[in-house]
Amino acid sequence: MPEITTPIPLLALTALLGYLLGSVPFGMVWAKLFGLGDIREIGSGNIGATNVLRTGNRLAALLTLIGDIGKGAFAVLVARAALGEDAAQAAGLFAYLGHLFPVYIGFRGGKGVATWLGTILAVAWPVGLVAAGTWLVTAALFRISSLAGLVAAALAPVLALAVGRGEVFVLALLLAALIFERHRANIGRLLRGEEPRIGKT
Repeated sequence: MPEITTPIPLLALTALLGYLLGSVPFGMVWAKLFGLGDIREIGSGNIGATNVLRTGNRLAALLTLIGDIGKGAFAVLVARAALGEDAAQAAGLFAYLGHLFPVYIGFRGGKGVATWLGTILAVAWPVGLVAAGTWLVTAALFRISSLAGLVAAALAPVLALAVGRGEVFVLALLLAALIFERHRANIGRLLRGEEPRIGKT
């Protein structure tokens, strides 16, 4: 973990703002703007880009992906510029929690892989780049979004240590644990060979 240098009240405010930003449900926003209906009633019911893609609207899915990645990265970068590394990690963590438990839609959010990626890229870009590459390779080989996210998330804490970014290890480990917890049903389907592939219902 980074050294705590920011006053606790400011850290708390940073966490709150990160959470509120992370709570913005871009999947629902773009689905509504594109006339796709309530994304929570389509496919898996998830608000993320993979489920938006199940509507067949690739642009809406792409915009959702950009928004979900961007809110994690933006929270980290603004907090770092304003206060420092401890605030950056707090903002990233709470932006991720905001995506999982968004206040605007009853605390029922997405699974957070895109927001996780944006957070990791902004916190430690070498870790984020390799994690993103891992996601792409795994997704290309197996065509299963959840598997790609789980593999990339599991690798991230190891990558943090490997590239000499030990201060990121705890954050990466915590985010990975949350991703695995949110993907419990997916893991069950993966083990049974029932997990849907990218672009399929």
